[in-house]
Amino acid sequence: MGEATGAERYFAGRMLDPAYASAYEEARARVSFIDGLMGELDRERRRSNLSKAELARRAGLRPEAVRRIFSKTPANPTLATIYALAKALDSELKLVTPKPTVDPSTEEPIDVY
Repeated sequence: MGEATGAERYFAGRMLDPAYASAYEEARARVSFIDGLMGELDRERRRSNLSKAELARRAGLRPEAVRRIFSKTPANPTLATIYALAKALDSELKLVTPKPTVDPSTEEPIDVY
C-alpha cells in the first residue's frame, strides 16, 4: 500500500483523542448492530420467498421504504418499522442479556461485549 491520504492521516490523528475514539467506536457498534439486524430480516424475507414489495404490503409499509431499508445504503429504521417487518415475517424480536463470563484467575465477572 502507498502513503496514507490526507483524510487517513486526519482520522488517525483524531483517533488519538480518547473521547473521539470512544464516540467513534460507539457509533460504529451501533451501525454494525443495525446492519446485522436488517441483514437477518432480509435473509428471513428471502427464506420466506417474499419480494420486498410483498413484505411491505404485509407489514403495512410503503414499498419504497422497504426497498431503501434493504438496499446497500445505510439504513436507520425505527423500532416500530423493525417490529412491523419482523411481525410480517412471523418472527419475533428479543432482547438477550449476555451472561457475564467469569475470569478464572479472580472469579470476578468480566464483560464479553
